[in-house]
Amino acid sequence: MTPTRAEQAAPAYVPGHGLLEDRTVVVTAAAGAGIGAAVVRRCLEEGARAVVLSDTHERRLAEATESLGAEFGADRVASVVCDVTREGDVQTLLDAAEKFGGVSVMINNAGLGGTVSVLEMTDEQWQRVLDVTLTSVFRCTRAAFRHMLPRRAGVIVNNASVLGWRAQAGQAHYAAAKAGVMAFTRCAAIEGAEAGVRVNAVAPSLALHPFLEKSAPKELLAELEAREAFGRAAEPWEVANVIVFLASDYSTYLTGEVVSVSSQHP
Repeated sequence: MTPTRAEQAAPAYVPGHGLLEDRTVVVTAAAGAGIGAAVVRRCLEEGARAVVLSDTHERRLAEATESLGAEFGADRVASVVCDVTREGDVQTLLDAAEKFGGVSVMINNAGLGGTVSVLEMTDEQWQRVLDVTLTSVFRCTRAAFRHMLPRRAGVIVNNASVLGWRAQAGQAHYAAAKAGVMAFTRCAAIEGAEAGVRVNAVAPSLALHPFLEKSAPKELLAELEAREAFGRAAEPWEVANVIVFLASDYSTYLTGEVVSVSSQHP
């Protein structure tokens, strides 16, 4: 049995250090209060020239864009309503970065989960999770490569999960998709290396935010938190910090790597 641990307080928020100056960053699934939203804020704080955020939720995306524009400057924040399962939407998203000099960093954050046993899972449930969580990473990376490879510069960071390594009942579709993201990251990294384009991934264990708290049973979240060495879930910005590290020049020799953002150990 995994021992439970007393909850430790989250650390103080880390100020920006200009790690992404003059970069144009594109982030999928970036509206709301999850990891994507934390990444957008972190990138702006780290001096990005501009951030193009996308989401399928038009109202929430507009609210996020307006709020971030008021705080960081409207000329540094743009948004595109994008369904990452649609090729045309993805192309429009990447094209939107051209007005800011073209995409420098692509952060593939979109994903879809759900809890259902293999026995009860339908083909439609399986396919939907793989399309949003895995195929979208391929689709967005392919689009980003079309811009980055000719310029011989760029960084892609994919959001995987520790479930790509670990087993959890009811998560076969999500775990398979995230394991696929890890494998895809390694292969895409080899293809991008000749042009100096890096591709890495993060694998968070548990980052709590309102959407997850609404979609997952409280008992399960409490159990997962208790397994962490710090006795708590990660703050979304703690995951965002690692994403920014992988996007920055502090990680120039890393490609094809999957970095675990977790304090949970088997």
